[in-house]
Amino acid sequence: MNDYSILEQTAEKYGAVVLKNEPMKNHTSFRIGGPCDVMIKINCEALLCELIKQCRENDIKYYVVGRGSNILVCDEGLQGVVLLIGSDFGSVRVDGEYIECNAGASLAAVCAVALENELTGLEFAYGIPGSVGGAIFMNAGAYGGEMKDVVVSCRYITEKGDIKEIPLEKMELSYRHSFFSERNLCITSVKMKLAKGEREKIKDRMDTLMERRKDKQPLEYPSAGSTFKRPEGDFAARLIEVCGLKGTACGGAEVSTKHSGFVINKDNATFDDVMGVVDIVKQRVKEQTGVTLECEVLIMK
Repeated sequence: MNDYSILEQTAEKYGAVVLKNEPMKNHTSFRIGGPCDVMIKINCEALLCELIKQCRENDIKYYVVGRGSNILVCDEGLQGVVLLIGSDFGSVRVDGEYIECNAGASLAAVCAVALENELTGLEFAYGIPGSVGGAIFMNAGAYGGEMKDVVVSCRYITEKGDIKEIPLEKMELSYRHSFFSERNLCITSVKMKLAKGEREKIKDRMDTLMERRKDKQPLEYPSAGSTFKRPEGDFAARLIEVCGLKGTACGGAEVSTKHSGFVINKDNATFDDVMGVVDIVKQRVKEQTGVTLECEVLIMK
């Protein structure tokens, strides 16, 4: 069993909240996941730097988690420390047409600030349930827009605990991919450039996209959004539907009958239930269409 006392003391020094044996299901949109050994709610960049250095020096495994909207955690939980980058580290600042925010800011909160300041360009992100850091990590996008369209630069911490800044041109942003995807780095803040717009037009666009989400997506059930990445030249939801997989269930998990691109937690689903549905879908789609679907959700175990 790891000794987390040094991390707890550091967190206490910065006035950060520490939770022990905290169920991960309380911190994921899937509402699935067993307890982690220790969770620390990050409240500043300096704390994050110290903790990452201490984890490295003491050979402690750590997980960086944002709003948990694109992850699936196993029922056994996580051995190690979870560094939770959420609302405690979510301030948003505006400077003319630029918005700079800490990684824990929710996209909804940033969109609200953009609207308040009559800044346009981020409307596509309204309704995406993740944090800004997570959105950059996977170049989140919807309705014709992506984070690469608005981001200018971001700050991050290396696995050695050093702070660095990276400009857009070096972020390698592509479909659900970034410079951070295969590296053990932690985004701490993001700078975006928007454009002056008209408040009513911005609000109308946000409201329209939210209505489209409500109409087409199973928002009434816990999920991690789109379960599979879009295969080249096609759509995962279309392939799943033509293979007759809508409503396919395993335990409490199910392919949504409202939107076949979503695997939902319909009734107290377990990690194995979700993975069971994912495996069935991948196997059947491969057999019937020849297409190999790739999971978009990050599996943590």
